[in-house]
Amino acid sequence: MALKTLSAKAAAALDQELMSTGAFSIDQLMELAGLSVSQVIYCVHPPNKGSRILVACGPGNNGGDGLVAARHLRHYGYQPSVYYPKRSKNELYQRLAKQLEDLEVEFVGDFTSAVKSADHIVDAVFGFSFSGEVREPFPAVIKALEETKLPVTSVDAPSSWDIETGPPQSGLGSKFNPTHLVSLTAPKPLTQYFKGRHFIGGRFVSPAIAKKYEFDIPSYQGIDQFVEVGADSVRKL
Repeated sequence: MALKTLSAKAAAALDQELMSTGAFSIDQLMELAGLSVSQVIYCVHPPNKGSRILVACGPGNNGGDGLVAARHLRHYGYQPSVYYPKRSKNELYQRLAKQLEDLEVEFVGDFTSAVKSADHIVDAVFGFSFSGEVREPFPAVIKALEETKLPVTSVDAPSSWDIETGPPQSGLGSKFNPTHLVSLTAPKPLTQYFKGRHFIGGRFVSPAIAKKYEFDIPSYQGIDQFVEVGADSVRKL
């Protein structure tokens, strides 16, 4: 089955509908998204391949998904560390950070240095709403993601990529193509430029919502919160 993509505008509208007529809270959506990301990490990089997972979190919802994923990874037996330089004053994000602190998860101040002692990186910096230039302090993060030899798993969108047109044509981010991508709810148009292993996460959408927004719900198996899809299984509307 060829999976249809969801534009940035449609993805934003879908989120709003899920939190209104869909009766979900943002806490629930973030928890389910982060849970799916953590399960993908466990699938592609089980603890015996190296337990040190570095999670880079931006200031928005994508960063919140990363904070949730880090908590689950800690409970799975990993040793996650979190780079979260622009902490939100929103109570939800403060609670997510506090939960990690209670689990003695380390918050690191220098991403470039932290990469040197990591086994796997989770890119949860920018999501589907990103556009324009990468602002401080994140240019150094994107540069490190471009240069690292470690496996990188991006949440919903490789950070610095445009949701519609993919990686920048030149300059910062143009050489960044993560090892794995977890598209949340449905793939975004940028996936046509992605060359790694692609997963769909977020097992909570009703058939009626999927029909309204004209995207396909993949066939999740058993208790999995994610499903792997081939690079050639995504088509743009």
